[in-house]
Amino acid sequence: MWRSYAFRVTVQGLLTLWAVTTFTFVMIRKMPGNPVEVVIDQLIDRQQLSYEEARQQAAGLFDFDPGQPLIEQYADYMNKLLHGDMGKSISSAGTPVANQIKRYLPWTLFSVGSGLIISFTLGVLLGMAMAYWRGSVFDNVLTAAASLMYGIPDFIIALLLLLVAGVQLKLFSMEDVLGGVGQDVHAGLNLPYLKSVVQHAALPVITYVWGTVGGWILTMKSSTISTLGEDYIMVAKARGLPERRILTAYVGRNAMLPLVTRLAISIGFVVGGSVIIEFIFQYPGLGRQLAMAIGTRDYTTMQGIFLVIASAVVFSNILADLLFGMLDPRVRVGGEE
Repeated sequence: MWRSYAFRVTVQGLLTLWAVTTFTFVMIRKMPGNPVEVVIDQLIDRQQLSYEEARQQAAGLFDFDPGQPLIEQYADYMNKLLHGDMGKSISSAGTPVANQIKRYLPWTLFSVGSGLIISFTLGVLLGMAMAYWRGSVFDNVLTAAASLMYGIPDFIIALLLLLVAGVQLKLFSMEDVLGGVGQDVHAGLNLPYLKSVVQHAALPVITYVWGTVGGWILTMKSSTISTLGEDYIMVAKARGLPERRILTAYVGRNAMLPLVTRLAISIGFVVGGSVIIEFIFQYPGLGRQLAMAIGTRDYTTMQGIFLVIASAVVFSNILADLLFGMLDPRVRVGGEE
């Protein structure tokens, strides 16, 4: 079985996931601050309890003993995880972490996924056009713009959208863009709700597109220029094939090969790449929930979300390796056919 390229990649991915899970478990518990003290402080402030009363009430919110030796906590956590139990949230009154992930993950997948699809499509089309008309004003302007967009951090873009477009230019109302959906609409498959969802996701999607499209443009331009210099392109032109056929059947397909594996890897960062952006726009996704869990030292929620992020990254890398193995058989060692 070890001679199988797919089997080796999968086993390596699972070992990586276990290592990341273990590392995350240890590092979370080494963070400054204690979830017990955080919950006690919240109970004292909200319910005006004494310290002992708050401590007794806080003890019921934990499905693990924070004072237990670390190795015993780890063994208990892995045992529950193997049975599909991610534990209960500390900051959300014992809500199962799995339920939180099911609630917030679709919002992140919608916003970041939409941004990834749009930026990839624009990057491929514009990059190919720039390569065909390289040296023109169109190419020079877009190359400079793509380099600028690629160099600006996405959280800077998010702040500029809010401060410049929202506050100074007043192009939109903050109530219409912050959050996930309007307060006066009812959830369901109805036009007002869907319109509100798209409206509130617009700024996060614009931020994701702006922050990533430059990289796709420059990569596709470089790949297309390299492909245009191949011998089979010269032969196709010499045979008199139509330019459109050369563009789609020869140039486009081969130039996109390096981007396929990069796209597969980018899918894995859909979940983890949204923490700051969702927090800025108060978007109800998994990234914002992770930021809130870090602030309250919610160990179980952090562990669950980090596990989802790690699983997505590992799976996307496995997918990228398998795709690369299919596109280039030379990477498959061991004689697999």
